[in-house]
Amino acid sequence: MLRSMTGFGKAEMTKGEITASVEIKSLNGKQLDINLRIPAMLKPYEFDIRNQLQQSLIRGSLDVLINVRQNGSSRPVVINTDLAKKYYESISSLAKELHLPEDDVLGALLKLPEVVAPSSEEISNEEWLFVKEILRQSMEDLDKHRLDEGAVLEKDLLLRIQHIENLQEEIKMEDPLRMEKIRQRLGSSLEEWIGKENIDKNRLEQELVFYIEKLDISEEQVRLQNHCRYFKEVLKEKEQALGKKLNFILQEVGREINTTGAKANDAIIQKCVVRMKDELEKAKEQIMNVL
Repeated sequence: MLRSMTGFGKAEMTKGEITASVEIKSLNGKQLDINLRIPAMLKPYEFDIRNQLQQSLIRGSLDVLINVRQNGSSRPVVINTDLAKKYYESISSLAKELHLPEDDVLGALLKLPEVVAPSSEEISNEEWLFVKEILRQSMEDLDKHRLDEGAVLEKDLLLRIQHIENLQEEIKMEDPLRMEKIRQRLGSSLEEWIGKENIDKNRLEQELVFYIEKLDISEEQVRLQNHCRYFKEVLKEKEQALGKKLNFILQEVGREINTTGAKANDAIIQKCVVRMKDELEKAKEQIMNVL
């Protein structure tokens, strides 16, 4: 089943005197790009956090926010006065602009993020394991969103491939008529240029066979059919990341469509090729969203 690279995951839990919350936003990206924001007390575990994100989420542009709050008074705290002053300036300015009273501003300031923090910048191993579990839960939540969006992408991709296969059937029906039209057109041109009585029919047949073989698209159509079948098989695979593999298959699909168009020498088949290319481009756009 496909997974989208876009999604959102969140988890929050309180244990004893500590509350941890994790939010993860994921967008498209060729590789894994992590924008990680964590409190100072988690800095010693930054490598472990990044490693866990990399192993589970694989690809995408990630915006990760981890907050840890102490709910009790077992640890001394410090007040970030510089940050509190900046908050106050913004609040005061907004209050004056909206003609609102500034009652109990101090109480509001103390509740704002990172104004009050534990004086100790370390957490215990038990607390780290608790934060690690919240991180795991948030990644599971993100994965559910990725799967939901992936199901929508899979449905659309199957539709695009089905359209290409339908157009291939139209080409298959038109191809015998195309070859006969080429044969008649060449014969008529030779009669016009050198006269019917001067045509060596045996030599003409040999040249026609050689020329028509160069315009034969049967091999391209067989390969195109195989690529489309393989694409649908890969969609059913249980691997977590299928985007790159599917993209490679679409490149092969495009190669056979282009070769068919180059050899076609027929207006009806050329129209089918143009429509195939349109479906292929739509599929490529969707593949950019697949993990």
